[in-house]
Amino acid sequence: MTPAAEVPCPRCQHPESATANFCSRCGGALRGPPCPACDAPAEAGDRFCTQCGKALRAKRVPFSASSNRVAVAAGVLVTLLLVVVLVVRIGGGASGPGDQRSSSGPADGAPGGSPTPLGPTSAVDLGSMTERQAATLLFNRVMGNVEAGNLAEAARFLPMALAAYDRIPALSLDDRFHLSLLHAQAGDGASALVVAEAGLAVRPTHLLCLAAAAEAAILLGDEAKARAHYQTLVDVYEEESRAGLEEYGTGEAGHANLLPLLLGEAAEYLASGRP
Repeated sequence: MTPAAEVPCPRCQHPESATANFCSRCGGALRGPPCPACDAPAEAGDRFCTQCGKALRAKRVPFSASSNRVAVAAGVLVTLLLVVVLVVRIGGGASGPGDQRSSSGPADGAPGGSPTPLGPTSAVDLGSMTERQAATLLFNRVMGNVEAGNLAEAARFLPMALAAYDRIPALSLDDRFHLSLLHAQAGDGASALVVAEAGLAVRPTHLLCLAAAAEAAILLGDEAKARAHYQTLVDVYEEESRAGLEEYGTGEAGHANLLPLLLGEAAEYLASGRP
């Protein structure tokens, strides 16, 4: 029987299956996102496509230099991030479909494995998850550390979370909401806005993408655009919230508890008299 092909992890050199997306030892990405221009594969850490030369992703502001900027220029964004964490914790958040594994340790009675940034390998195997499950797990870990005020740990998981969403072949609108929040947490308002508005190009009334786009605009200092997105959110809220989308519901991937809070933030911003 021919052994399965293996590739070394770029971060820790641990051998992993060639079909895995993440290292089971350190959690690092084993491959980079495909080129957005020609869809050619990329290696982890590549900044430009080896086939067409295009940039693989937008430049990101270093997390350590951006946390104060987020707090000062867009305090409401921090509130939104914390609210999302709270909703996830009480059951209205977004665990990946079928993902019942703990992100902090093994299940009851399970033996511990080698340690990784997300817990023992017996409890967390990013390489065996779907792209969306891995991205959701990492999103929740970043948000959990933000809530706890542990920005160093949030900074450690943030690049992994961004890379995980890059790997999802077709982002859902809810994926775009999460990814926009991650870019904003990194202080990259431009990428946060692009991701959210790409969702609005698909569904102009999507409440989560409208809120994310408004927050990204605030981070960029574009109050007119923020006001426009928030006004749309207020105008369409009643009808759109009854649209029956999974992300609006009370299920595992739903944000039902978050929607009224987004409406309140939009109304408060519009009432502030900003241009």
